[in-house]
Amino acid sequence: MGKRYIALIPAYEPDTKMLTLIDELKTKGFEIVVVDDGSGAGYEDIFEKAEQKAVVLTHKTNKGKGAAIKTGLNYIYKYMAYSETEKTATGTIRTSGKDSVIVTVDADGQHTPEDALRIAKIAEVKKDALVLGSREFTGDVPARSMMGNTITRHVYSLATGVDVRDTQTGLRAFGRTMIPGLLEIEGDRYEYEINMLLELAREGTPIIEEDIETVYIEGNKSSHFDTVRDSFKIYKEIIKFSASSFIGFLIDYIAFAALMLTTGAAGLAHGLIISNIGARVLSSLANYSINRKLVFKSKAKVATSALQYFLLAGIILIGNTIVLSTFTGALEMNSMLAKVLTEMLFFFISWTVQKYVIFYKGDRYEQGKESFNSIHDCT
Repeated sequence: MGKRYIALIPAYEPDTKMLTLIDELKTKGFEIVVVDDGSGAGYEDIFEKAEQKAVVLTHKTNKGKGAAIKTGLNYIYKYMAYSETEKTATGTIRTSGKDSVIVTVDADGQHTPEDALRIAKIAEVKKDALVLGSREFTGDVPARSMMGNTITRHVYSLATGVDVRDTQTGLRAFGRTMIPGLLEIEGDRYEYEINMLLELAREGTPIIEEDIETVYIEGNKSSHFDTVRDSFKIYKEIIKFSASSFIGFLIDYIAFAALMLTTGAAGLAHGLIISNIGARVLSSLANYSINRKLVFKSKAKVATSALQYFLLAGIILIGNTIVLSTFTGALEMNSMLAKVLTEMLFFFISWTVQKYVIFYKGDRYEQGKESFNSIHDCT
């Protein structure tokens, strides 16, 4: 028996296209898990028919696409670790499903089973990677979809340094071992999908794109994406992700300017060095708190991470001061311009060390294993 493929379909008020999708995925060898995200009594008939060929999980009320995906992932991780493949006179032989591949597929028929199978096979080979079924956005594409993806793609690239052509695709494949970490990612609605890309980019997880067919049925009118509400949630997360360093820079720059005026007025010697050190202390305190609580969401002990962070800050401060003094002294550069260039130079060093050493989340998947049981119980 080859790799086990599981299709996860979050569904809210679906029509019969979902039943056709289930049939076609079954012919491609997929096992199916469908999550009814509070569709209500008017859709019971569709889900009863789906239940004949798939596992159907139900939210009593609508919780959002992200919540539905988490419910499905929780079930897959907890109950689909093994599959019975043969029965003999001496007992049952069970084939492990621990290396299974999960593919999330939208219920509205916009993803073809052929594309789902293709990205599943890529994820089977590219372990520990997220594989995206990415649309080309050519031909008759609804303006809302084209504009929304274009804006999000560029903002995401600026925030993470990672280029992803289709940030809003719901067709995604990954190995079962990634589930605990994915369950830890915040977001219950459409923002969950962009949060997934942000978190994985931040951790250095490979994100692979595979071209898929672009299918928009009746102008994509079946989409439940609320342009204002859901776009706000998506961009709010991106802004939060990228804003920490800018806030730290503003605090540092304003404090530096104020201290330069103060030391200059007082006629103090070495005013440049005093101002730079004072500004860096203030900005470091603010930046550490923001990065630990909001950006990296680190669970490391405060004492350990704080010691590492301020050791890094001290080393960077020494280098920062030397470079700043060189710019203003040997090169006779304007002090405010020199400050900007110096901060840009040391930004990448600081970010890299914080990301991969101080607030590193390499154990996030292990942390997720401890808490996945508590996520989104379904009835």
